Amino acid sequence: MRRNPEPVSTNRLEAFSDGVIAVAITLLVLNLAVPQPGRTQLSHALATKWPSYAAYVVSFATIGIIWVNHHAMVSRLREADHVILILNLLLLMTIGVLPFATSLMAAYLKQSSGESLAAAIYAGAFLLMSIAFATMNRHILLTKAHLLAPELSESRRRQILARSLTGLVPYVIATPLALVSPYVTLAICGAVAAFYALPLASGG
Repeated sequence: MRRNPEPVSTNRLEAFSDGVIAVAITLLVLNLAVPQPGRTQLSHALATKWPSYAAYVVSFATIGIIWVNHHAMVSRLREADHVILILNLLLLMTIGVLPFATSLMAAYLKQSSGESLAAAIYAGAFLLMSIAFATMNRHILLTKAHLLAPELSESRRRQILARSLTGLVPYVIATPLALVSPYVTLAICGAVAAFYALPLASGG
């Protein structure tokens, strides 16, 4: 008979996740290229690169906040089962693609062609990450509540879940809005990051 996989320590789960998130957040800085000397004034060259800086700040803040909320989510667990591990891998996969989406957004934001698609991919990447996070959070809080280390009432668990779902709506709006204005899409993504940076809006 096939044996069920043994539960995994949350320390291993979190250590692996921290490593993936650290790599993703570090890769963001590769989009910040140094202007070539002599071609134009440095101040002007730096100013023209503002899409790279804006996309970097929004993505860095978003990944950082996901890291904070991921820690809060995992710290509630006594142990992790196989389904939680798979859901965590899916979440990390969506985080791992964010440097690519950020580079795409930074490169095309000021272009006259492809900017809408780049912005839609950027917001869509955040939407997929939010869906993956909310799915894992829901599984932990509602389906696998018996694996939680602290005892939380159902109302408290649903309250925590509702907070993690809040960011889905702006991303759903921001993705199609890229066809109207990529700048609005970037602003919405930045606003979501700012919202989740507030203590009362975190998943904890």
